[in-house]
Amino acid sequence: MLAGRLTHKTGIIYGCLFGPGRISLIFAGSSVSCRKFSQVVISLSLSLFFFREKMWRDPGARVDSFYEVRPECTDGPKTKFRIKAGKTLSARKWQAAFSPEGHLDIGKTLGRIQRGGIHPSIRGEVWEFLLGCYDPKSTFDERDKIRQQRRVQYAVLKDECRIMFPLIGSGKFITAPVITEDGEPIHDPLVLQEANASSSEGNDAFNGSKIAKEPNTHCPMSEKEIQWKLTLHQIGLDVVRTDRTLVFYEKQENLSKLWDILSIYAWFDKDVGYCQGMSDLCSPMIMLLEDEADAFWCFERLMRRLRGNFRCTERSVGVETQLSNLASITQVINPKLHQHLETLGGGDYLFAFRMLMVLFRREFSFGDSLYLWEMMWALEYDPDLFIMYEDPELARGKSDGSKGKAKSIRQCGKYERENMKSGGKSAEAPLPISVFLVASVLKDKSTKLLTEARGLDDVVKILNDVTGDLDAKKACTGAMKLHKKYLKKAKNA
Repeated sequence: MLAGRLTHKTGIIYGCLFGPGRISLIFAGSSVSCRKFSQVVISLSLSLFFFREKMWRDPGARVDSFYEVRPECTDGPKTKFRIKAGKTLSARKWQAAFSPEGHLDIGKTLGRIQRGGIHPSIRGEVWEFLLGCYDPKSTFDERDKIRQQRRVQYAVLKDECRIMFPLIGSGKFITAPVITEDGEPIHDPLVLQEANASSSEGNDAFNGSKIAKEPNTHCPMSEKEIQWKLTLHQIGLDVVRTDRTLVFYEKQENLSKLWDILSIYAWFDKDVGYCQGMSDLCSPMIMLLEDEADAFWCFERLMRRLRGNFRCTERSVGVETQLSNLASITQVINPKLHQHLETLGGGDYLFAFRMLMVLFRREFSFGDSLYLWEMMWALEYDPDLFIMYEDPELARGKSDGSKGKAKSIRQCGKYERENMKSGGKSAEAPLPISVFLVASVLKDKSTKLLTEARGLDDVVKILNDVTGDLDAKKACTGAMKLHKKYLKKAKNA
């Protein structure tokens, strides 16, 4: 049977390469050169055949070499994502989506990202487009200009922070408080030790005592500066706990880079500052983007989507809005489960807090969480994202022109298209796909929740047990189905 298949496929390849006349010549030829030539062709055709067979059956290459885990930490969730030829967005396919001038036909890549993710070697560059750092209609030169401007802007921000706290950019960070709530210095031995570690490098500006006394050497600190300095040690504590299973964070320079970016962002975003969970969102950026400024702005664009979750007031936490939306979705999709959760005292859905705050970072392995994120962003993608961030008024004016929007719908993600069809853009902002992802997890675990959960502790335990068992692609597919079902029911309501 194998011989028959080989003969058939070999004949097809012969026909493609040489045409029927030349095949006859090869098989009929009696000279040595013809026989040798035919052997070369047969060898080539067999190689092509087995290559194609391997592609068809290829389970996919592992990504462990890109995100290496420390040998003693292999008991965590296993990465299911595989790099698959023909499905995963490769560097070649990505480059082919650009015109000679640099215009990106992003519609060509969204479907592939949704089906098979992004190859780790180009992930950072693709993420910059998915998160709205750059306009797909821009040229190579225009993007280079924007990149340089942002790097200069980041350098200014970093210098501003370094003046207030010299450890910024020093390659070191702190994990203990440096000032009181009144702005007075704290002479903590741990802080002095961490700060003085830099003085051995010959830089007197980082002397620990000088840092501790610094508040008294300047004009009285503003409330903003006090609040910023109060968060610096908390950022340090979170940094040393973030992705500690990865070899990447065995290097001090990578830990300090994460601390620098988060500290500078806390100063940059006056309304939100820093909150726990941001380190989980920022960590992948510095792994994927070598330049610190590029990583900062990519993180900043991600926070444009999520900062509402971190915005806190005396009465509420921002994520409560999404938890309320999750409750509404579950009530429509699975009223029996919603009623059961309310009976248990979980009607506020706080048990889903972590999933929404850090986008399932704890439920998936590092590699799978990145795969999940890029699928979500590809599904939600709006080609006007860059304009919405850079010039909101222009974006609003553009969305009013139906003709212009109709043209761009081919460049939109599948989830975004569904929202546009339902009129989501003309009403209040559509719900993010992350809410439907959580709803999908609840739906999959509904039987267990209904039969085994007798209290909120049981609900939390059942949901914690999904860690490592979830499949990113299936989760996105389930979220899309629930989204469509929800829109249909909401329309008929």
